[in-house]
Amino acid sequence: MTLDKNIYNLLVMELTGYGRMSPKHLDATFAALADPTRRAILGRLAKGEASVAELAKPFKMSQPAISKHLKVLERAGLVSRGLDAQRRPRKLEAAPLAEATEWLENYRQFWEQSYQRLDSLLEEMKKNEKNNKKREKK
Repeated sequence: MTLDKNIYNLLVMELTGYGRMSPKHLDATFAALADPTRRAILGRLAKGEASVAELAKPFKMSQPAISKHLKVLERAGLVSRGLDAQRRPRKLEAAPLAEATEWLENYRQFWEQSYQRLDSLLEEMKKNEKNNKKREKK
């Protein structure tokens, strides 16, 4: 019984993604994405590399403040620094976003299946209601 329980736990862990990605890495990704400024920076970097000055332009904050946001994004692995002569352009690294999407996909599937079951139940209830009304008319 213990062996079967351990195998079941291992399967559950693998199917839900515990075995494939580091929880700390996933935590860092979601923490970085929690801030709207950082999400906007990632949106800009999705269009191509940019310097800190270019990234700071649309925001009413200093370059040092933007640099702090960039450090959070870098620690999460979402942004990397390039070397371009005097510039150090930042570049989007999409792998952590793909991991977060994969993790979220399990929950999307769960909710989709739940909604499908609810739709089936509602459809069955409508049919039963129609049948009951037909019987009452007779």
